[in-house]
Amino acid sequence: MSKIPQFVKYAAAFEEAVRSDDWSALAPFFSETASYDADLPEPFGGHFAGRTALLAYFKRILDGFDRRFASRELELIAGPRAEGDTVWLRGGARYTAAGRPDLSFELEETVTFDGDVIVHLADRYDAGEIARIQAYLREHGAALGIA
Repeated sequence: MSKIPQFVKYAAAFEEAVRSDDWSALAPFFSETASYDADLPEPFGGHFAGRTALLAYFKRILDGFDRRFASRELELIAGPRAEGDTVWLRGGARYTAAGRPDLSFELEETVTFDGDVIVHLADRYDAGEIARIQAYLREHGAALGIA
């Protein structure tokens, strides 16, 4: 059975957590031992092991990055596509801030399930996208309060 419907529920809950800042609402979507690999240089990425660490990372990155912008728009570019217990997609993000150019980038995400819970989440960026994000942050990060 495809994991796409469960992924869609998770994605909707994630966006609600972004709005409400209630990250505990995502806990039922992750196994206690879930892991997340965010393929970005520190302090924006890294490997996070365990549901508690994942949820803390989500809050930290939203507060320290996403919320520093006036808006955040997500775009589905390809997928989602189910491959056994894994859902794959390619997406884009666009951030806007007054007096600053937009920041846009693409990434691939894979979400691996065990039953109805996520056991591994991975976001991957190609080298050009990482370089674009780093250049933007060097030029505009301090003005946005992004360390």
